[in-house]
Amino acid sequence: MRKPRFLGILGLEVSRVHPPTPLLGEAVVGRDSEPNVAGAGFQRDCPASRRRSGRERCGPDVRALRLDRLIPASLGNLEWPMACLGLYCGKTLLFKNGSSEVYGECGVCPRGQRTNAQKYCQPCTESPELYDWLYLGFMAMLPLVLHWFFIEWYSGKKSSSALFQHITALFECTMAAIITLLVSDPVGVLYIRSCRVLMLSDWYTMLYNPSPDYVTTVHCTHEAVYPLYTIVFVYYAFCLVLMMLLRPLLVKKIACGLGKSDRFKSIYAALYFFPILTVLQAVGGGLLYYAFPYIILVLSLVTLAVYMSASEIENCYDLLVRKKRLIVLFSHWLLHAYGIVSISRVDRLEHDLPLLALVPTPALFYLFTAKFTEPSRILSEGANGH
Repeated sequence: MRKPRFLGILGLEVSRVHPPTPLLGEAVVGRDSEPNVAGAGFQRDCPASRRRSGRERCGPDVRALRLDRLIPASLGNLEWPMACLGLYCGKTLLFKNGSSEVYGECGVCPRGQRTNAQKYCQPCTESPELYDWLYLGFMAMLPLVLHWFFIEWYSGKKSSSALFQHITALFECTMAAIITLLVSDPVGVLYIRSCRVLMLSDWYTMLYNPSPDYVTTVHCTHEAVYPLYTIVFVYYAFCLVLMMLLRPLLVKKIACGLGKSDRFKSIYAALYFFPILTVLQAVGGGLLYYAFPYIILVLSLVTLAVYMSASEIENCYDLLVRKKRLIVLFSHWLLHAYGIVSISRVDRLEHDLPLLALVPTPALFYLFTAKFTEPSRILSEGANGH
């Protein structure tokens, strides 16, 4: 019995005892015949005697080598699956039979699903993280704070209806938040299922639709951060509906101290800022998701300083004279704490909670330094045009 030999650099074993699997072009054949070396790309002028004797090497002619004749015929009929292009294209599950799963073609995932690392659409079954709830709370606070601001702005100092309007605005936003949670998936309970936010591009999937041939676009736009993007629009819609149902009746009944043209100005203001908030969420939702803790801290510091200077608060006695000033102060302290918790995310409770001791610092710093700036003198000079 002769030992098997190898044909050149391809490592094709030609055995006279066990013939190999036939290849395309008959590069290797059976026991009593020589391989078709010419068809496979071997030199035609290489005598068989020299190949058998082994005295002189007779390798393949690499220039004439044809790989299509060296591929097994069984591999020519295989259909290779197409890979999913783009970051957010995936294959949807068509049906599941026991342990076998059948997926469809690559495309957009249904609502409430997003692609995994293997490009399969998977349902969103996770609970929102603490940071996600803080983001939703920030988006829910925006219309409430704007309501309070415009109510205070248009109600006047002597109006007794401002308090009732404040309470009504709080009731409207609270009911809108509860209804939004109840109608979200799962329906009827006060919690939601969500997909985890991995990166900024998850908020802008419409910008990542692939174009394989640079002509045809495969549309794979879906809510990868479900439901953090669309739930804000639903909340704003319920806020607007409840405001239009409740506020006009309340203002007409109790706002007797205001003129007819001033009674509904806070409602008119809401009809302006709700579309602005909607566009802000649609365009900058992803940016707000990562920046809202710092926005809260900066705006709360600025508004507190402006309010205390406009109210000519220069010492603790001026702060304690009116209850309204204390309410404004404590509200800003809550915003400070909200921003600090959002930044730290309370990952390590024993290290992050002491940061809340910094909440009164801006107000104390203002009271200690007000005597050097004299806000009352600055306001009087501004009123006189100096």
